[in-house]
Amino acid sequence: MRRADLGDADCGIAQALGVLGDWWTVLIVREVAGGTTRFDGLQRELGVSRRALTERLTGLVEHGVLRREPYSAHPPRHDYLLTGKGEALLPVLVALQDWGTRHVMGDGGLTATADADSAEARRVHRLVGRRVPPMSLARHDGGTESPASPGRWTVLYLFPGAFAPGAPALPPSWGDIPGAVGCTLESRTYADRHPLFQSAGAEVRGVSTQRPDQLAAFAAHARLPYPLLSDEDGRLAAGLLLPTFRAGGVTRLKRLTLLLDPEAVVRAVQFPVTDPAGSVDEMLAEVRRRTAAEGV
Repeated sequence: MRRADLGDADCGIAQALGVLGDWWTVLIVREVAGGTTRFDGLQRELGVSRRALTERLTGLVEHGVLRREPYSAHPPRHDYLLTGKGEALLPVLVALQDWGTRHVMGDGGLTATADADSAEARRVHRLVGRRVPPMSLARHDGGTESPASPGRWTVLYLFPGAFAPGAPALPPSWGDIPGAVGCTLESRTYADRHPLFQSAGAEVRGVSTQRPDQLAAFAAHARLPYPLLSDEDGRLAAGLLLPTFRAGGVTRLKRLTLLLDPEAVVRAVQFPVTDPAGSVDEMLAEVRRRTAAEGV
C-alpha cells in the first residue's frame, strides 16, 4: 500500500500505515531492532519469501526507516540498520507487544509480573543464548553505557520504577499493581551484595524506563555503588521483546533479571521475580557457579 492509496492525507495513523504497509514490515523492524540485520538472517527468522522480503526492505530504506551499510563488496552484501526515524518506531513496537500480551493473550488485567507458565514467561526464558544487541543507554550519573559490561559477566536487573523521597509521587494505585512494589528493596540488596558480585567476577547494572534525572535521585538516595541505566526510548525493551506494562502514563519494564556472559549473551533468566530480595542471592549463587566453572 502506498501513501497515494490512502484517502485521509491528514491522519498520522493512515500515513504511518502507508509506510509500514503490512505486518511483515513491522516484524522486519522488530527483528532489526533485535540485532538481526542481514538478509539471510531476516529470511530465516521470519520465514518470508526472498521476493517479499526484498520488496519490504526496499520500501523501508526508501522511507528512511532503515539504512544499508555494506559489509561485503564481492558479492555486494549489506546490513540493514535502523535510522533515527526507525528508532522512533521502537516505542510503537513496545506498545504493540504490551497490548497483545495484555489484551489478546491475557485477560486485560494490569500487572507488573506474569505467571510462571504464561506465554510471556516462555518468551522471556527463550532469551537464553541470545546476544543483547549493541546499544548505549543513558546512565543516571551522566554519559552513556552498554547494558553489558565489556569482557565481564553482567547482572542486568530490570525494574518497574524506584523513587526517592521528595521526587515525583508514585503512580496512582502503584501498590495495587501485582509485582510493582519492591524496587527499592531489590536495589538496596544488590548494593549490599555488590562487593560479592564483583569478587565473583560480575558487574551489576539496573535498568528502568525512568528518566536519567529520576534514576539519579534514587541512586543518590539509596547510595547505589553501580550504575542505573535509562531505557526511556524503549531500545532494550524492543530489542529483546521484554515484558512491559503502563502505569502513570509511562511504559515500564516488568521485574526480571538477566545474566550476561562476557560476550553479552544471555545465560540465565529470572522471571517472574516474586521475591525481589531473595532473587539477588539466587543470582549471586548463579554467578558464582558460572564463573567458577570457567575459572574466573
